[in-house]
Amino acid sequence: MENIANYIAKSGGLVPVCPIEVQTVPDDTDRIVDAVMKVHPLRFSRYQRAASISALGQETALPEAGSTATTHISGFQAGGTETYPMVELKISIARDLIALSEVMDAMIHAHHYVEPTIFVREDWASRAAYFPQSSNPNR
Repeated sequence: MENIANYIAKSGGLVPVCPIEVQTVPDDTDRIVDAVMKVHPLRFSRYQRAASISALGQETALPEAGSTATTHISGFQAGGTETYPMVELKISIARDLIALSEVMDAMIHAHHYVEPTIFVREDWASRAAYFPQSSNPNR
């Protein structure tokens, strides 16, 4: 296969990005995105604050002795399974290590977990060949 960086089509092309995903409680999504917006515009085309939030799901864990739950929740016993409502918050930035470190720092600071699991990938995202006078009936 040829280098995907050379992909071009009449409809547009591809750009290198870092998609970033984190699980959080539904009420914290705006706080996390607001924190990221202080260091990055989350730009996608002609939009800022581009993010997606999944439908409500659940996360589950079994805290061990010395975990945050056993340290900060009075009477909490290690070894009990916890299950909470959660959503996945997804954003995407250009592949830039400085921007990535600033976004990660903002996300970790704003997240209610001491150690949130944040997934970062190197990927490609489409960018349309924007034409405001398009005759495409789906616009």
